[in-house]
Amino acid sequence: MDAHQTGAVPAPTVWHCFRCSDARTVIDWLVATLGFVETACYAEDGVVTHAELLWPEGGGVMLGEGGRGADDPHASPPGAGLAYVVTADSEQVYRRAVDAGAEVVLALQDTDYGDRTFSVRDPEGNVWSVGQYRGAPLP
Repeated sequence: MDAHQTGAVPAPTVWHCFRCSDARTVIDWLVATLGFVETACYAEDGVVTHAELLWPEGGGVMLGEGGRGADDPHASPPGAGLAYVVTADSEQVYRRAVDAGAEVVLALQDTDYGDRTFSVRDPEGNVWSVGQYRGAPLP
């Protein structure tokens, strides 16, 4: 039984989505470099049409290749994404990313609003910022 089934980590209710030229490369990079967990992957004729990756501390991303053509209301160019991933230990994730050879676009640093954060670029150009800031609480 996984953490989502036991209630230890809530299932995502908001998903950040990415369009990819080569989804399999991005999936493998997210797993090896940042520590995401691949939970679903659907392909047609060798093309990843939909994949889901969960962040072990909560949340997830969806990605896939292709689209429905020029009239696709969800179309976005590959490599144009930016996501912020919350972690309890940004230094550990930073070391993992650097050790995996990630392109660092913002080195690990402290911010004036209490975050310890960094940013790396995936093989398609998307930027992944990782930090400990969980956002302002609900009013």
